[in-house]
Amino acid sequence: MALAGDYPAGDHFDGTRFFNPGETNKQGFREFLTWVRNRRRGPWQEWVDITPGPAPPACAGGDELRVTFVNHSTFLIQLAGLNILTDPVWSERCSPVSFAGPKRVHVPGIRFEDLPRIDIVLVSHNHYDHMDIATLQRLQKQYAPRIYTPLGNRAVLARHGMRDVVEMDWWQELRLGDCLRLICVPARHFSSRGLRDQNKSLWSGFVIDGGPGAVYFAADTGTGPHFEQIASRFPDISTALLPIGAFLPEWFMGPHHLSPADAVRAHAVLKARTSIASHFGTFPLGDDGQFEPETALLDALRAADMDATRFLIPHPGEAFTDLR
Repeated sequence: MALAGDYPAGDHFDGTRFFNPGETNKQGFREFLTWVRNRRRGPWQEWVDITPGPAPPACAGGDELRVTFVNHSTFLIQLAGLNILTDPVWSERCSPVSFAGPKRVHVPGIRFEDLPRIDIVLVSHNHYDHMDIATLQRLQKQYAPRIYTPLGNRAVLARHGMRDVVEMDWWQELRLGDCLRLICVPARHFSSRGLRDQNKSLWSGFVIDGGPGAVYFAADTGTGPHFEQIASRFPDISTALLPIGAFLPEWFMGPHHLSPADAVRAHAVLKARTSIASHFGTFPLGDDGQFEPETALLDALRAADMDATRFLIPHPGEAFTDLR
């Protein structure tokens, strides 16, 4: 099993830990404690009753692209006969323990039992709201999908029974089926699952290219030059899945989480035909209130004179098919 020291040093790895190139505003444990001591949390409801969406079709064929928002950063992407899940989370909490930590305020938008066969899982990094071991074990037992993840994450997944795990570095490209490419792309974030593994594994987004326009899953990221780099390599982005939540307080969250205004700027830089919001409304992670990311996104679109653009705020379980 590969460890951090097994990878060659480069522009985002120093031989021991991964890092964001050019980053100057780093947030460490001292800044974390300052935030925790001075938190001003926005309002969240304890529970919201929602009705999960209908069972997705078995697959999408031809040049059809179907994207279903499940919750948080979990999307079901169906194209070219493949069913792909991003950062799947069906657990009640995103936490190292089952009795504490951020707790969901609504059920997942798709019942686990209603999922079609899952061929591929993309795990962007090791934070508990993105790498949910309990959900991954359910998927392993039911479908045994291939998991693609950035460098350094295979070991923890293998310890928990995931047998088919492929690690990727930024800009590495692999084939998916007969007509698709999967590209691991940079993100501006960090990693840790405990106190002793800070930045020992990599974080990323992913681009699925070769269908009816590229699909870009940004996962968890702050703003940075990687959006221009992705746009230059993929000039035909059909759909961008962009995070908008856990953005307050911006002095602490800003280096590693997009604000809604940042997401609008990223949408413009990427020239995506459609962007779909993610990372909001499911788990109370930052100080922003439950509906604050949605309101701030609409305000940012109006302020940028882009309120007529296709930047969609999905409901859990909502599916989109007009994305070509």
